[in-house]
Amino acid sequence: MTIHQFLLLFLFWVCLPHFCSPEIMFRRTPVPQQRILSSRVPRSDGKILHRQKRGWMWNQFFLLEEYTGSDYQYVGKLHSDQDKGDGSLKYILSGDGAGTLFIIDEKTGDIHATRRIDREEKAFYTLRAQAINRRTLRPVEPESEFVIKIHDINDNEPTFPEEIYTASVPEMSVVGTSVVQVTATDADDPSYGNSARVIYSILQGQPYFSVEPETGIIRTALPNMNRENREQYQVVIQAKDMGGQMGGLSGTTTVNITLTDVNDNPPRFPQNTIHLRVLESSPVGTAIGSVKATDADTGKNAEVEYRIIDGDGTDMFDIVTEKDTQEGIITVKKPLDYESRRLYTLKVEAENTHVDPRFYYLGPFKDTTIVKISIEDVDEPPVFSRSSYLFEVHEDIEVGTIIGTVMARDPDSISSPIRFSLDRHTDLDRIFNIHSGNGSLYTSKPLDRELSQWHNLTVIAAEINNPKETTRVAVFVRILDVNDNAPQFAVFYDTFVCENARPGQLIQTISAVDKDDPLGGQKFFFSLAAVNPNFTVQDNEDNTARILTRKNGFNRHEISTYLLPVVISDNDYPIQSSTGTLTIRVCACDSQGNMQSCSAEALLLPAGLSTGALIAILLCIIILLVVLFAALKRQRKKEPLILSKEDIRDNIVSYNDEGGGEEDTQAFDIGTLRNPAAIEEKKLRRDIIPETLFIPRRTPTAPDNTDVRDFINERLKEHDLDPTAPPYDSLATYAYEGNDSIAESLSSLESGTTEGDQNYDYLREWGPRFNKLAEMYGGGESDKDS
Repeated sequence: MTIHQFLLLFLFWVCLPHFCSPEIMFRRTPVPQQRILSSRVPRSDGKILHRQKRGWMWNQFFLLEEYTGSDYQYVGKLHSDQDKGDGSLKYILSGDGAGTLFIIDEKTGDIHATRRIDREEKAFYTLRAQAINRRTLRPVEPESEFVIKIHDINDNEPTFPEEIYTASVPEMSVVGTSVVQVTATDADDPSYGNSARVIYSILQGQPYFSVEPETGIIRTALPNMNRENREQYQVVIQAKDMGGQMGGLSGTTTVNITLTDVNDNPPRFPQNTIHLRVLESSPVGTAIGSVKATDADTGKNAEVEYRIIDGDGTDMFDIVTEKDTQEGIITVKKPLDYESRRLYTLKVEAENTHVDPRFYYLGPFKDTTIVKISIEDVDEPPVFSRSSYLFEVHEDIEVGTIIGTVMARDPDSISSPIRFSLDRHTDLDRIFNIHSGNGSLYTSKPLDRELSQWHNLTVIAAEINNPKETTRVAVFVRILDVNDNAPQFAVFYDTFVCENARPGQLIQTISAVDKDDPLGGQKFFFSLAAVNPNFTVQDNEDNTARILTRKNGFNRHEISTYLLPVVISDNDYPIQSSTGTLTIRVCACDSQGNMQSCSAEALLLPAGLSTGALIAILLCIIILLVVLFAALKRQRKKEPLILSKEDIRDNIVSYNDEGGGEEDTQAFDIGTLRNPAAIEEKKLRRDIIPETLFIPRRTPTAPDNTDVRDFINERLKEHDLDPTAPPYDSLATYAYEGNDSIAESLSSLESGTTEGDQNYDYLREWGPRFNKLAEMYGGGESDKDS
């Protein structure tokens, strides 16, 4: 059998359906022992290249997906014609899934799949096989590549990309109108059987809609579906594989279909006649009422345009269509007068603005109604001569200057005088005022256009006989500019000049701004306040100027900073000017003119002081301050009370200790005075040397019922007779208040328990000094009653 015959038989066998895993043997094709190709290719060096044929053939293995057996799934067998069956050869498998998904018996060449394979994850696997000598580990055959192709089964149902679709179709559409197309996808192999062939059907939504089985296009199935009757429809579409045959897998989706509106309904007025009333004092433009025609359509199909087509009030009233509410607003077109006419009649028409020619047979798409308007008499307020006023005034006028006059009159037959006033809510700063009699507006404060260019005022006119009748008018005051501001630098300039600068070198470009706004535009002029030997200014005549150097080289050690006054003038009348000062630092620069250093350390170098010297000086100053502080602190220490026996002088020892109050449990206890035994033994004074050592006397304990006054007197007597007392004069003070005062205490500390029993009316009898105290305590009962 030739190689071509073998390949044809093999391909025929592959195309047949197989439901079990075959064992495929790849054996060598018989060739001469040397396996030399019949063709010889000469090399450049004259030698002949011999090309060997492979010892085995490659082809495809086929494997069914979703194998459910308990054993490993058999794929096929690889075999070399050099395999003598003695186990000397070893088969090696590499490539996609080798060793994990696919394993090979290294002795027999049998290939197995270790787990279930899903074709939708990977349709084929490319692997390489090689036979090597088990002892020498050298290949006995060249490496061969083959493919394992996964056969598909119908294990995936059709799926829609969306669970719910939303679509719309115009109402009144003809049968067969396309609504939307839904498409389901099947992950199975479309080239193998009918596993991926999907057929569509409708489960819900009949008889209103239908679906094409092959394309999934949803179409209308009923004519003249009216949105006004039903607007929403829910359609359920099923997609089934296997060509829709029994046993195929299916999936569903929901399509929410909305009927969109078309203009198939004309507008209609609910009433044939409409009555309205309006006051004769209503100003032009006042809305006196509305009319509305209803339309069953929505959106632009329900839009209506209103117009007055007839009547005796066509020149007195107007109608405007309100787009948001689709109402016709009737407004006053001309001033009304009750004495001239009291009733007007209008014929109003409402018509659709967007008419569909397909539905002319349902028309006409318009309707009319009669509107009767009654005029009511009122006491009319004053009427201004204009609807608004505009006054222009220069900002430099003097305070009190009249800028304009407003005029108003009483339209009633019995004219009443008018009084004018300003609405202060529109002039919070009170810059303007108005003469109440003649309506003249004048300034009460200086004007400044730069602060506010416009002032929007409201003037009120009221009848003197009936102040409730008022009218307001808007007064716009425009402040005209006067050249009263001088130009200034536009920004703050951080300017430096290099030490190696040359004459005429540009170091800064400056510009200016001016708060004024002249009619001809801003025009600035730049110049120096005085001739400067180091710098000059060059006006660019475009509201900018250049700062140039005038000398060759600068030394920052001599002068580190230059101040350059620049005069900036404008071109308006009167001319305003200002002087701005540029601070120019001298810095070290590289050859390209880039600043490198402007530090202040260089300024100290001419004095011969380095950084180390400055630090040493500072340390010395700190040490001197510490020594001085220690000396002063030592001098301030208190000297002993007695430096020697001869140092005897008058002294008053004062102990100003304030008690902690009734709740201070750590303060001095009066019991100590009553029980001297509790006091520590008297200690000798340490600041004197007593000539004779006396034994301290222990005083007897005072009885508990001894009066404190007697106790203090006894202690005072003992102190006077005590030989161990200091040899100098001293004053021992024992303050004792004595018995209860006949005036009793005025303190309120104990008033919480006796407040109800005390009467403080007697405080009023003590004179004016106690009036405040009498009010505080004497009014307690009235406060409680209130």
